[in-house]
Amino acid sequence: MLPPTPDSEPEHPRVAEVARLLRAAGAAGTVHHLPDSARTAAAAAAQLGVPVGAIANSLVFDVDGDPLLVMTSGAHRVDETQVAALLGVPRIGRATPEFVRRHTGQAIGGVAPIGHPDPIGTLVDVELARYAQVWAAAGHPRTVFPTTYDELLRLTAGTAAEVGPGPSDAAVTASTPEAAAR
Repeated sequence: MLPPTPDSEPEHPRVAEVARLLRAAGAAGTVHHLPDSARTAAAAAAQLGVPVGAIANSLVFDVDGDPLLVMTSGAHRVDETQVAALLGVPRIGRATPEFVRRHTGQAIGGVAPIGHPDPIGTLVDVELARYAQVWAAAGHPRTVFPTTYDELLRLTAGTAAEVGPGPSDAAVTASTPEAAAR
């Protein structure tokens, strides 16, 4: 496996915008291209050689027509009922691909935590704090950037939240690329 390499001049316009925003925000990490598409946390973790839980999934939900971005650990599932109760709304629902693209300007599988046309309310899963370094999408399914939990909160102006039950023993066991491949 070839390690991902930092890109000095990202070619995709969404990736270029994410890279520019990371630099402007003083983020420590840079955008990396992966050898293959990483539309899932398991795929990204396998290519990076990191635990699945260290992948910061960008999940977009529809809250009565408004977008909500939930940055969750790849080893953690979002409990929609729990998040709706946290927000004080009757329900939230998974967004359609069209809704995601309209509100983020990015395709599912590559949604970065930043670089959207308009600010999006963001919850950041407290489970990500377990990792010294986490990896988030950078605007395209083949791009990621390293960050920390605290930096992710800062970059997104997000709110730390418990977005689901703690990781199950199976999720913790499958948090390594080798275990996830079984």
